[in-house]
Order: sequence, then structure tokens, then C-alpha cells
Amino acid sequence: MKGISNRLLVLILTLGVFGILNTEMGIVGVIPYVAERFGVSVPDAGILVSGFALIVAIAGPTMPLLFSRMNRKTVMLLALGVFSACNLFSVVAPTFELLLAARVIPAAFHPLYVSMAMAVAQQTGDTAAERARNSAQVFVGVSAGMVVGAPIAGVLASSIDLSAAMAFFAIVTVAALMLTVAFVPSMPVEKPMSYGRQVAILKKPVVLASLLAAASINAAMFGFYSYLSDYLGSAVGMGAALVSGGLLVYGLANIVGNMAAGRALGVSPRAVMVMGPIALAVLYVALYLAGNALIAASAVLIALGVAVGVANTTDQYMVSRSAPEAPDFANGMFLTATNLGTTVGTSVCGALITAGGTQLSVLGTLPCLALGVLFTVFRLRCAHVGEGDAA
Repeated sequence: MKGISNRLLVLILTLGVFGILNTEMGIVGVIPYVAERFGVSVPDAGILVSGFALIVAIAGPTMPLLFSRMNRKTVMLLALGVFSACNLFSVVAPTFELLLAARVIPAAFHPLYVSMAMAVAQQTGDTAAERARNSAQVFVGVSAGMVVGAPIAGVLASSIDLSAAMAFFAIVTVAALMLTVAFVPSMPVEKPMSYGRQVAILKKPVVLASLLAAASINAAMFGFYSYLSDYLGSAVGMGAALVSGGLLVYGLANIVGNMAAGRALGVSPRAVMVMGPIALAVLYVALYLAGNALIAASAVLIALGVAVGVANTTDQYMVSRSAPEAPDFANGMFLTATNLGTTVGTSVCGALITAGGTQLSVLGTLPCLALGVLFTVFRLRCAHVGEGDAA
């Protein structure tokens, strides 16, 4: 596919990834409204988030593997169809149990679509730089879904009702489904690999090091992100409106970082891989030292948002480049590693909050990032001695 066709394909993939991540994380913005409508506690309503993430972690290594020989357009339509149907049902779900079911079922198809979309983007383009930019653009959909969908859903739920927020999730996935039907060509897998050969990539040290690096860096970024709103309120002293605005600006900065990473990785991938977690560590320390100095903390928050966007894209690039022969399975393992990393990071930062208060949560990122640097350096050494990676 050439020219405008490439751009249109990547745009549709970006919208599809946004719709799926929006379904996963957008619900965070309406948890209180779910609790109110269905008469459950807020922690019980939170199962809609944690249950989804658990299914994603389980399905990450299995679903992309099982469907790796299927025509990729068929995979897109299947995943988007399931998400669209379940999101439409969520608009009118009569009980909390049925709403939970409508969340759990599509979660299994999350890594199937996202890993495939990443793999297609990585293979779309005539040069390494173009392919890196396409991959970064698809990751814009990931970042937007994770950090922009929640405030939009929250506004819809507060100004209209919960059903309007659920309808927002459905509209995006239905739009991606229709565009895929209309414009995406058939994409059969030309050289399907056996399941055994795909799983065999886990024997490669460069793959294992890449997954461990991605998990460690993600533990820092999203372990702390779980408490970011509380940190901005308690440690920085922002009011509720400023916290909401800060989270939105942070999310938009993520997207800027995604796009910057696409260009940087096309020029000097090794430098970006190593310097990314180091820059994050410096910025997290700066946020801690800024304390309740509002202007300084706000400036660091914006820079941190960009750096997280760069690191997100770099982590996925690092894993996918370590196993180009099995991109779907490698990306599925990436999703599993990062979800598990988030779980560990949340626990580490939460333990520090319990021990010394919210302000200490930011320091929980540092041991995770130290491990991330070590695994990244080891990964680059493995690649250097011929473990099958070009970067």
C-alpha cells in the first residue's frame, strides 16, 4: 500500500486502538456514576477496571498467537465487532453483573487487536524512519485512549448521564468498525509461522531483556500514574479543577511525546532507549523536589508527560524490534508485561504512601527505573552480539 493508502490505514488503526483503550480506561472517569446507578460500592465498581486489566494480561500471550494465521482484516473486524456489540449493550445494561460481563468479554480481544495494529503499523512504510513514525502514530491512539477518554466520559456522565458516557465508547468502536469494512483491504498472512516457532522467541535473551525492561519502566510510569490525581491534590496542593486540567494537559503531553519518539527512534534508537528511563528518573525527582510550588510542579508535569509518551513508544519499539519474525506474539507479550508491570508499580508506590504519605509515592518510580536501565543496557548488548535485532 502506498501514499494516501498508507496514511489512511494508519489513521484507521489509530482510531481502532483509541476505541479499545478508551473502552478500557475511559470507565475510570465514570466509576462513581456506575456505583450510584447500580447501587454498589465504589471499590466494587472498580472491578470494571481491574477485571478488564486482568483479562488483558491473561489474553496477551494467547489470543495473538491463536489468531496469528488469520487474515488481519478479519481479525480487525472480529475484535471491533465484539467491542462494538458489548459497548452498545453497556448503554442499556440493566444490572451491574451484566455490565461486568460486557466488560470482561471484549477484554479478551483487546491484545488481539492492539498487538495486530502495532504489527501492521511497524510493517507499513518504505523506510525504517517511516515505519517508526507509523508505529508512533498508532501509539497516539493508546495514549489518547488511556488519558483523554476518562475526562470526556466523566463530563458526559456528569452533564447528561451514565448512558451517554457508555454511548461515547460505542460510537468510537462502531466508527472504527465501519471504516475498517469500507477502506481496509484484505491482509492475508503471507508466511504464517507455527505456534511453536512463535513461542520460541521467548528463548532469545534480547526478547526477555526487552520484556523485562518494558515491564520495569511501565511499573514506574503507570504505578505512579495510578496516584497522580491524589499526588497533585495532596502533595502539590491543586484544587479539583486544576487536578482535572493537569491530568488533561499531562495526557496531551503524552501524545506529543509519542510523535517525538517516532522521529527520534528513526534516527537514533539506542540513545532513545537508554536516555528515556534516565530522563524519567530526573523528572520524577524534580517533581518530588518541587513540592507544593505550583508553577514549578506544573512545568515538571508537562515535561514528564512528554517523557512518558516517548518512553511508551520506545518500550513497544524495543520489544517489537527484538522479534521481528513474530510481531503479533511479541506485541501480545508486550501488553502482558506492561500490565503486570503496572500492577507491581502500583503496589510499590502504594506501599510508600502507606509508609509516609502521598508525596513519597513518586519515589517508588526510582527502583523500577533503575531496573529498567539495567535491562535496557543488557538488551542492547544482546542485540549487539547478534541476537537478531537491528537496533
